[in-house]
Amino acid sequence: MKRRWFSFGVRAILKNDMKVPTLKKVTIIHTSFISVDTLTGLFSELAPEVEVHHIVDDSMLPEIMAAGGVTSGVIKRFCAYAVQAEAAGADLIFSQCSSAGLAADTAEKMLRIPLLKVDQAMAEEAVALGEKIAVVATIGTTLEPSVKLIEQTAQNLGKHIQTVSYLLTDAYEALFLRNDPLAHNAIIIEKIREIEKDCDVIVLAQGSMVTLLDELDSVSIPLLTSPKLGVVRAKEMLGL
Repeated sequence: MKRRWFSFGVRAILKNDMKVPTLKKVTIIHTSFISVDTLTGLFSELAPEVEVHHIVDDSMLPEIMAAGGVTSGVIKRFCAYAVQAEAAGADLIFSQCSSAGLAADTAEKMLRIPLLKVDQAMAEEAVALGEKIAVVATIGTTLEPSVKLIEQTAQNLGKHIQTVSYLLTDAYEALFLRNDPLAHNAIIIEKIREIEKDCDVIVLAQGSMVTLLDELDSVSIPLLTSPKLGVVRAKEMLGL
């Protein structure tokens, strides 16, 4: 698959010719173009004082899925993007893809600036909210690192938890193989309504699932997605 990437900035506080204050800079590394608009909108809404740049390499996630995990090639590319972003003046690197967690962990060791994984704040919130945590994903390479992150977070906080994993491959096939988002959403919604009585909190492991929240406002337990929590955490890390 041809690798593509681009970078652009978002300034949400420009007005006419007024002098613009120095903005904090965040570079988001994506494995899909789908997440660009969502995160751009959230930073504009929640952290308008942040200048956002995007690097997108849509070859990484297919490579991870084909290999069943993060490859050395993905690690090398991710680390190169992070180092380049730091050299370009980024104050924080934001890793968008849960499946690329190992690559993000490796890159973090090479940087002088902080790196934030999109699901770190969500994992901490889940551990704080309940003992039995359901984790829902449509991609296995996202589910496994998400569960590990939650369990490691609980261990670091000295809290006992139980995770229950739900891999909805039929939802993935509906969206990515048949281009049927309605079927994709229906499968996930049905599963959430089925399991909500059996757990304390539900984690939607893929950031793209945030679009389902409006249809799930009647769910009786906490339902967590990573994008908004991640942006709020990034703002805190930047001291804003």
